[in-house]
Amino acid sequence: MPKFTYNFNFGGQNSAVFIQDSLPGIEDLQNSGIHAPEDKSRRILLVCDANTQPIARKIQESSETLIPVCVLQSGETHKNWASAEAIIKAAREAGLGRDGLFVGIGGGVISDLTAFAASVYMRGAKLSLVSTTLLGMADAALGGKAGFDYLGIKNLVGTFYPASRVFMPLCSLETLPQREWKSGMAELIKTAILSDADFLNQIKTLKQGRENLDACIAKAVEFKGRIVEQDPKETGKMRALLNLGHTFGHALESAAGLGKISHGEAVAWGIARSCELGMELNITPQKRAAEIIALLNDFGYETRAPHPLNIPAEEMLKAMSSDKKKQNRTLAFIVPAPQGAEIAQIPDGSPLPKKIINRESQ
Repeated sequence: MPKFTYNFNFGGQNSAVFIQDSLPGIEDLQNSGIHAPEDKSRRILLVCDANTQPIARKIQESSETLIPVCVLQSGETHKNWASAEAIIKAAREAGLGRDGLFVGIGGGVISDLTAFAASVYMRGAKLSLVSTTLLGMADAALGGKAGFDYLGIKNLVGTFYPASRVFMPLCSLETLPQREWKSGMAELIKTAILSDADFLNQIKTLKQGRENLDACIAKAVEFKGRIVEQDPKETGKMRALLNLGHTFGHALESAAGLGKISHGEAVAWGIARSCELGMELNITPQKRAAEIIALLNDFGYETRAPHPLNIPAEEMLKAMSSDKKKQNRTLAFIVPAPQGAEIAQIPDGSPLPKKIINRESQ
């Protein structure tokens, strides 16, 4: 029985989210309204990596018939076309038609790759996700962003393709490595900054224990879901706000070498830089910036500038030049406002981003 259930509509695509203690079974996946009762597991492909293969096996064992599984290599360095191609090839070999169901089991990398493969397979197959990491639950599994890294650039290739069902089994977090936990916490903190003081206070309690974790995940899901409903393909300003910390963060990830820094670690560093940029632009009050950076420090994130990896600012600026948020020779930075956040448009050639990247933190 789910602890929290949400139903969203993303541009005409219904997406149901179930936050529950246990893993979903094959019946949960089949009874999604996608398949008629007589359709069986031959129409399903499970996609996982080496880390989530045991979870995929448990889901597989809940079926009376053998379900094909596509096992990918783990990590950001394998978020590429070769992995997407492997999923498509496995689907073809398994005999999936356009009404077949792709099920991604894992964190953000698996969610993005599986969703992309489903979106292009026969011009669009069915998709469900089983999110097994805090990063996936807090952000990646919801809202339909799909794709992979290409030419060393984060998420250069992608589509929008929301899953019809997203399962978030809390039991999968019990064995989550500390680095993955920390990566997901950054997205929870980001959402709380965008939301309100009550959510931020809830996040602070997670330093003492995880009793409120399910409620924090639920709050993040509801907040993001309502935002994406208003702007499903990021054509307006609403969904763009969810990119707080991501312009600096993605640049750090790309310049460092994809996979060297976790997404959450990069986003946390990016949020700190966004606070400094916001103060420079007189958007972010100094007190609010100090509170946000202090919270990031409390959770053990690197917030100093320049970044200790000593990545040249020019390399980060080069990565920013390929950022998908760049339009009309301006780059969008999301910066904290007195409440929530605002979009700051910085023109090409402005010295500000380099100044923020290089300026020594106080």
